[in-house]
Amino acid sequence: MSLLSDLRNLNLSETTEKIIAEYIWIGGSGMDLRSKARVMCDAYTPGGEPIPTNKRFNAEKIFSHPDVVAEEPWYGIEQEYTLLQKEVTWPIGWPVGGFPGPQGPYYCGIGADKAFGRDIVDSHYKACLYAGINISGVNGEVMPGQWEFQVGPAVGISAGDELWVARYILERITEIAGVVLSFDPKPIQGDWNGAGAHTNYSTKSMRSDGGFAVIKKAIEKLELKHKEHIAAYGEGNERRLTGKHETADINTFLMGSGESWSLCSDWEGHGKGGQRLFRGQEACFEHGSLCCHLDDRGDHHPLAIIRQPSKSFFYFRCFIQHITVSI
Repeated sequence: MSLLSDLRNLNLSETTEKIIAEYIWIGGSGMDLRSKARVMCDAYTPGGEPIPTNKRFNAEKIFSHPDVVAEEPWYGIEQEYTLLQKEVTWPIGWPVGGFPGPQGPYYCGIGADKAFGRDIVDSHYKACLYAGINISGVNGEVMPGQWEFQVGPAVGISAGDELWVARYILERITEIAGVVLSFDPKPIQGDWNGAGAHTNYSTKSMRSDGGFAVIKKAIEKLELKHKEHIAAYGEGNERRLTGKHETADINTFLMGSGESWSLCSDWEGHGKGGQRLFRGQEACFEHGSLCCHLDDRGDHHPLAIIRQPSKSFFYFRCFIQHITVSI
């Protein structure tokens, strides 16, 4: 038993009933994660007030409201990230100080010349399944060295909780692998795609007959608070949302295929469905972002999700710190 891995993989079930529970919290910057051996929790000041980065505190109030619970808000979050070489903070698979071939073959690509870091990706997928995270897929992204995992469908605040823990698990795995995990929305300047946290959202009203009209009305309401929501999506989005690389300009609200708000073409034919947000940067405050979807009147009201279900989704992003905000 000479390797540390032998000790770390010891099965303690035969010798003790005690368990090791990891204590995970969001750090002071609102984007970093910290941990010690306990569990995931909210963070408060010595006076008992939630710290500024504890977006979950207000999110819980909204998601626990009976009217919100009745709407059964569903979320599916697509978390993008970039893997960097530890010594040079340059994407893995890229020549040091140089660039790979142009984008095109890397998205969902396979092969040693297209996919870099799949061992980390697969390990993360299995670790999340083992931990009970409702992870539903992974794929290589447009820029080489960049990947995505999906959490959901998840109901309400659980989507934010699961995404944060999935991020934590990923960073622990990259730590073991000696690779740096980056959630920067635009880690490499130039003709390279950025990274976001795209969010798919629907409520019971949207999924019911006639729901397509509810969706369109919700998006119209979201446009009225575009600037406030952008501010809630996370820092650095101005570097990613340029109107290029499958994004709309940060100052422009657009709805349509490939735009900041997207509706699948078959939803209109069925008269119901959901919506997809492309605005969130990959390190967004997920719990706060989720909250943005709940506000349909221009003010922050916990019943807004009922009058404007699509905003409910926006709210959820605020909650998680990587998807949307506005309660």
